[in-house]
Order: sequence, then structure tokens, then C-alpha cells
Amino acid sequence: MKPVRLAILGLGTVGGGALKLLQENAAEIARRTGRDIQITHVGTRRPRPDLNLDGIAQSDDLLSIVRQDNVDIVIEVIGGTSQAHDVVLEAIRHGKHVVTANKALLAEHGNELFREAEQHNVQIAFEAAVAGGIPIIKVMREGLAANKIEWLAGIINGTGNFILTEMRDKGRAFADVLKEAQELGYAEADPTFDVEGIDAAHKLTLLASIAFGIPLQFEKVYTEGISKLTAQDVNYAEELGYRIKHLGVARRLAHGIELRVHPTLIPESRLIANVNGVKNAVLVQSNAVGPTLYYGAGAGSGPTASAVVADVLDLVRFISTQNNASYVPHLAFQPDALADTPILAADQMTTAYYLRLDAEDHPGVLAEVTGILSRAGINIDAILQKPAQDQGRVPVILLTQPVLEAKMNDAITQIEQLAAICAPVVRIRLETLDS
Repeated sequence: MKPVRLAILGLGTVGGGALKLLQENAAEIARRTGRDIQITHVGTRRPRPDLNLDGIAQSDDLLSIVRQDNVDIVIEVIGGTSQAHDVVLEAIRHGKHVVTANKALLAEHGNELFREAEQHNVQIAFEAAVAGGIPIIKVMREGLAANKIEWLAGIINGTGNFILTEMRDKGRAFADVLKEAQELGYAEADPTFDVEGIDAAHKLTLLASIAFGIPLQFEKVYTEGISKLTAQDVNYAEELGYRIKHLGVARRLAHGIELRVHPTLIPESRLIANVNGVKNAVLVQSNAVGPTLYYGAGAGSGPTASAVVADVLDLVRFISTQNNASYVPHLAFQPDALADTPILAADQMTTAYYLRLDAEDHPGVLAEVTGILSRAGINIDAILQKPAQDQGRVPVILLTQPVLEAKMNDAITQIEQLAAICAPVVRIRLETLDS
């Protein structure tokens, strides 16, 4: 059989890694697919003398590359959502299959791009878009296809996990750890996407659509970052037997679907609570197999390139199979079977809570607080009162049972109006992550 011809758009960390992997493992890949893979074009703005580009056409005109007749598969790893959108759309309309690691592109434009791909009988493969080297897309689309997925929870941003790990293990402040993460290359100069949860929300959008068979709805994900977390709360959580993780949660309920990214207390006995550093993990609860946990490197040249090249292999097999026997819908469900299940607003979500109050050291304050919670129908699981600190203020920490967020919002408003409460209430959601 003739080789399958490939264009790589972007030769940064991931694109360069994919090119090296395709070259280094060419013989092994050919044994797996029955076809040679020939890299015919690369799209790059600058010379890359460190890469073996012999016999490969180089250009910065990406639209021209995807129109070439000697390209069967396009790898898009340029990032962003503007140019990438135009290039991927042009590739699809010229009959090219696409591999992308671009979670922002798919979360925000995936409904349109997948529809175009269906119309042009091509595939968009995107394993590398979520959790790097962890094959969570394939697991959920194929390995768990017999199951009804009930919920999933993931640590799906390594930068945030590194920061929280350092805050817990070394008692460091958020800003201090963020600076180190930038120096180590874990965080961008502008870390907003990572620390404010936008990156995780992009990934959660993809996972939720595959889990529940719904259209991509990034704009409806509730997103809260970690930039306001303090070492104080990390330590208090530890005292109570919990660890704080920046978690993406998608849960199917009878009346709708919760999509949320936020700091979360998790019992320290849970395996996912012990995922540290820049590692990622996704916990999936399904009705037949029960809970399954997937762990590994969520970013980096090797892990992400591994996922990109695995997608290339799948597409080579797809091209080689004339009857398209290996076809799996992009979002796991048939396109005309995607459900219009409502996405719940934040105040309609249900979770347990960690509350920290700074109160004056007066008799009766705690009784006032617990009275407000009781009248709101909010049950308390634990109370931790610390010694008086600055200006005689007493930190009081409460853990509640699960409650509708709207009720908690009302209760916090009332608590903050008490004369003895000295500062806004700190609220962190809590998930036990049991079945």
C-alpha cells in the first residue's frame, strides 16, 4: 500500500515531539498499521535545525499546506482559536482528516467542526486535547461504551495541581508557588487560563459531551480559579482529613447536568486526592463497571506527542479500512442522538461545603451561625474552632452536608450580616467522590 501522507502544523513542544516520535518509531508504527507514514509538509514560522526535516516541504502558509493533494492527515498543534479554526475548517473542506491537541478550539467551535467533518466524511481525532498522555477520550468513547456514565471528576490542569501540592506540602503562598511554576515552564507568563480554571473548563466540556451525549457547551461551565486560596485554608482542610484540588466535575442528575470547575475538598483517603505535582487524573463513575481512575502525565512533549501519534495511527487504520468499520462518532454518540439535556445554573447545583468564618471572640456567635444554617435546612458535619488570632479574631471552620447552592448563598449572606463576623465568609466546595 502507498504511504499515508501527513502535514504537521506547528513545530513547538508538541509538534516537534510528534515529528520526532513518528520518525523514531516509524518501523514499529508501520508494523501496527500496515502502512508507512510519510511527513510531506510542516507549517512553521522559524527554522528548526534541531529537527530532521530532510525531504519535507516547509512553509508558514498553513492554508496552502492543507489544500495540497499530497496530504491525507493534518496535525494541528498551533494553538489558539482563530487561525486554528480557519485552518482546520479548510482542511476538512479539502477532505483531510485532522488530529488536534487544541482543547480551546474544540470546546468553543467543536459543534461546527464536527458537523463539517461528518458532511465531508472525514475524522477529527483529539485524544491529546485532554489530559495529555492519559487516553481518557478513547476510554470514554470506546472502553466504557457499554456503560451509562453517571459522573466524572478530574484533576485536568497540571499547573494548578503543582501549585496546590506545593502549598500543602511546604506551606507556601499561592503567589510564591506561581512564580516558581512560571520559572519551571509549568505556567505561562499570563497564567490566567491555568489558575482561573479556563483550561480545565475547556477539557471538562469535551469530557462531559462524550460522557453524556450532549453538544459542547463551554459557555455554560461554572468556572472558579485557585488564585484566592490561602495556605491557611489548605492547612485547615488537612486537619479535617481533606485535601484541596482544582477539580472539574460533570454530573448527570434527573433534572439536568452539572458542569463545574472549582477548588474542592476531597477526603485524603481517595486515590485522586493523592495525585500530586503536575500529574493529571480522571475518576469516572459508570453504572456497570463502577468507579475507574485514570492517572498519568497531563502535558509535556512526550506524553502529548504520544497521544497525537496514537490518533494518527487510528486515522491510518480508518483510511485503510474501506468499509469504515472502525468509525466511532466524535462525541461517542450518533450526531442526531445528542440530547438537549439542560445544563444547570450554579445556584441549582448541589454539593457539600467548607466554610471559614473570622469571628469576634464573643459568646453566642457560633450559635447565631448554626441557627442561620439550621433554618436554611443546612446540616453541619464538623466544626473546627481555632485559637484567637489577629485582633482577637477567631477562625471557625464548618463542614456541611450537601445542599443546593442557592440555599447556601442565602445563608452566607445572612451570616456576613452578623455584627460579629469580621470578613467575608470563605467558601470551598466539598466532594466525597463516592459512588
